[in-house]
Parts: sequence; C-alpha cells; structure tokens
Amino acid sequence: MTPDRSLRLRLVLAFILWTAGLLAITNVVATALAHRIPLMPRVAHGSAISVVAVISMVAGLWQVRRGLSPFHQLRTRLSSVRDGCDHRVEGRYPAEVQPLVDDLNALLDHRERAVSRALAKAGDLAHGLKTPLAVLAQEAERAEAAGHHELAATISQQVERMRRQMDYHLAHARAAASGATPGARSPVLASADGLSRTLLRLYDGRGLRIDVIVSPEHHARVQREDLDEMLGNLLDNACKWARSRVTVASSQDESGVVIVVDDDGPGIDPSMRDLVLQRGVRGDQAAPGSGFGLAIVRDLAEVYGGSISLDSSPMGGLRARLHLPSC
Repeated sequence: MTPDRSLRLRLVLAFILWTAGLLAITNVVATALAHRIPLMPRVAHGSAISVVAVISMVAGLWQVRRGLSPFHQLRTRLSSVRDGCDHRVEGRYPAEVQPLVDDLNALLDHRERAVSRALAKAGDLAHGLKTPLAVLAQEAERAEAAGHHELAATISQQVERMRRQMDYHLAHARAAASGATPGARSPVLASADGLSRTLLRLYDGRGLRIDVIVSPEHHARVQREDLDEMLGNLLDNACKWARSRVTVASSQDESGVVIVVDDDGPGIDPSMRDLVLQRGVRGDQAAPGSGFGLAIVRDLAEVYGGSISLDSSPMGGLRARLHLPSC
C-alpha cells in the first residue's frame, strides 16, 4: 500500500488556495467600491492588499508549521519507545491528538502486563520441571551406589541435557518477552564486576585472574538478567579454557556497546568458530557442558538486535565480541 499525500502538504496547499480566494474576493470588493465611490482614494490599494496577503500567508504558514509540530514530537517519542529508551509516550499534545496518545499508552500498558504474565507462566513451568529432574538425579545417584554405573551415567547425562534444554528455551522466551518490553537499560560494569567475583570463587583453585576494563557509562539496552546470562556464559567459557588470565572490556560505537572477552587459552580453530555458536555443539567434546552456552548468547543477542562473533585474541586464546544496542 502506497502512502497518501502528506498532511503537511495538504494543509499548505489548502492554506494557499484559501488565501488566494480571499485575495481575489478582497480585490473584487475593493474595485467595486472604487467605482461606486469616485472620491475614494485609489492609493495603490492593490499593492496594499498584496502586502496584507503576503503577511497573512507567512503568518498562516507559521501557524501550520506550529500546528504540525506535535506530530513530529509524537513521532520522536514513538521512536524512543520502539528503541526501548522510554516506557510510554510522554508529553502534552493538542486536544485532537491527546486521545490517540492515551490509547497508545494504554496499548503499551496492556502489552507489558501480557508479557509479565507470559514470563510468570514460563517461570512456573521451569519451576515445575525442576522437581522431577531433581528426583531423577537422585535416582541416578542411587543407581551409581548400587553398582549400576552405565544406567546411572545414562540417567545423569539425560537429566543434564534436559536441564540445559530447559534453561536454553526459558532464557530465549524471557529474552523475546524482554525485547518487547520498552525501557530496558543495564549497566555493563555492574554485570561484569558481579560475574567476575563469582567466577573467581568458582575457579579459585586455578589461580585465574580476571581483569575488568569497563566504563561505568556504558549501558546496554537489554534486561539485566539477560545481560548477566550472555556475559556469564562468555566469561565462564573463557575461564574454563584460560591458562591464567581473562579480560573483559567495553567500548562504544555509533549503534551500541561492544563487550570483548579475551582469554589466554588454546583458542578455537577458525573452521570451528561459526559451528560452536550452533546449539549443542562444543569446541572440544571432552570439555564440560552441553554446548548450549554460546548458542544462548547468540540467540539472546539476536533477540535484542545484537550479535556475537569469535576471533583470535591478542592474548593467544579466543576473543568473543558481543555487540548490543544502547540508548
């Protein structure tokens, strides 16, 4: 469907035609009066009328521009809501426009409530599945104690696989809902610091060092839980393979914030870099985990309009480059 002519053009054309009509009528009336009243001075009434017409047109065009300015403001506010920088369409508008703005805000509120309900349902489903999985894990331990090693290993493997599948789909559903919720904004430094402290305790026996080089002014337009999920997977993956050091740094470009995680481990063969971003694929089958970590990061980043790429690190290992939008 092609758009109709712009409202601004229609109003300007209507105003010019209206002014031209008034000018013609005024000229006819002035001419008639001049003929009926010969003594009436004809002091260049035509030029006077022209001056008045020009002034009226300029004033009218200014009024048209001023009258259309609320629509420009509305467009700007809607863009901020779409980009996730605002929750609602703020501002004061003329009586003809305000009902539309009120309906838009009511629609945004309804959508936010629907997203909250969907997230709650997904959380309830995940919580309901955790108990049966815990029971199955206990049965695997009992089978192991009873000497059924092969059966215990099979059950444990499938339980872990189901847990990772559940975490993956829950994270994806949460991100899809969060991406539809405006106003998300999370500080990168807070996530990087918190996750670094946690991972240093987790890998305490290996003597790892995690350097955080993140500006407190860098914010990503994502929910905090999803930023923690993405950054946590990248840092955990780096810590698993690092020999002694991991760094996380951030920078800003025109379209968003860039988070780079480097390690000094063995790295990944270039032919495997795209492959390990797929679901269930690991760079080394002997490594712990089920191969969902990087896939979760990729899917979450794409939901928010971001991306992830892998490259060689100057430290000798792997570099993960996470690009996320920002306000």
